[in-house]
Amino acid sequence: MTSEPAPISEAARHALEQELADIRAERRTVAATLRNTDTVGDHADQADELQRANDLEHLDARISEITTRLGQAADAGSPSTDVVGVGSTVTVRFADGTVETFQIGDVAEELDQTLVTADSPLGRALLGRRAGDPVHYNTPERKVTAVVVSLGKAPEGQG
Repeated sequence: MTSEPAPISEAARHALEQELADIRAERRTVAATLRNTDTVGDHADQADELQRANDLEHLDARISEITTRLGQAADAGSPSTDVVGVGSTVTVRFADGTVETFQIGDVAEELDQTLVTADSPLGRALLGRRAGDPVHYNTPERKVTAVVVSLGKAPEGQG
């Protein structure tokens, strides 16, 4: 995650808030299984207890990361609708005529097919562009050319 305030899209904010709620629930569940460390148990019990304590540390770290990122996004305000940046929603027309709308994010969401990370070939090509600007980038298969159609909301009938 970035250390500077950067805007995020509404969908990305919602996804982070959902992840935060899920992780907090998981943390409560794991914390409830920890026993008083003064009790004596066998080595397997001690190993299980250490694993749960380690799980809590990882959950706490992720909670901190998400909380920080949401705070940074709030500080940064809404994504620009003039220039493509992290948090932007951008509609692109490819050379074959297809039009797709993407959100530019700093981390990929596993199931979000509309999210393009800022460090991907398409993401790098789009950053700093304005509506009407051409973009060129390479994929493993070929060089791709597209045009930025718009920034902000998806056009009617899209995404």
